[in-house]
Amino acid sequence: MRILVVEDDINLNRQLVEALQEAGYVVDKAFDGEEGHFLGDTEPYDAVILDIGLPEMDGITVLEKWRAASRVMPVLILTARDRWSDKVAGIDAGADDYVTKPFHVEEVLARIRALIRRAAGHASSEIVCGPVRLDTKSSKASVNGMTLKLTSHEYRLLSYLMHHMGEVVSRTELVEHLYDQDFDRDSNTIEVFVGRLRKKLGVDMIETVRGLGYRIQAPAA
Repeated sequence: MRILVVEDDINLNRQLVEALQEAGYVVDKAFDGEEGHFLGDTEPYDAVILDIGLPEMDGITVLEKWRAASRVMPVLILTARDRWSDKVAGIDAGADDYVTKPFHVEEVLARIRALIRRAAGHASSEIVCGPVRLDTKSSKASVNGMTLKLTSHEYRLLSYLMHHMGEVVSRTELVEHLYDQDFDRDSNTIEVFVGRLRKKLGVDMIETVRGLGYRIQAPAA
């Protein structure tokens, strides 16, 4: 899962980025509204954390431009404690949720998990596909109750496929959502990770759809 953080406070931006990375997300960052708008308009994100009070272009304008351009990724806005009007303006502009400063990073992580789940049509923090269970809260996966030992890339791959269970996901889409903008993206590495993940799952669940990509679904009874 790939997240964009748009926050002009350098320390807070770093704090959010580090927490998200530790939670298993790929993270891009921006420090002003123009840069944030450009990234959100040109790169595919699973969710965005957007501060309202940004230099160059304020967060409300950024959000309105994204929505006008049919960018539908979930957006969590950050607002000041005494500016209730910002919350209303943010929601009206197309925000999906908000957090008031100062906040606990754990709350932001929980809200991001919820936004990504809901966007994919999942209500629970656990996503189940046959014998595979993905716990988005702990960033762990198991098969028949046995915890899997996955690398960060393998977990991200499994998480993205599980969030889009039953859908065919192209290699390009996986590359865009598993790596940040500075990574040397090579779709061939996806095949390597899929092969490793299949072995660790031990069940035939990841289907290669020739010429299109991959799909995960529960094995036939």
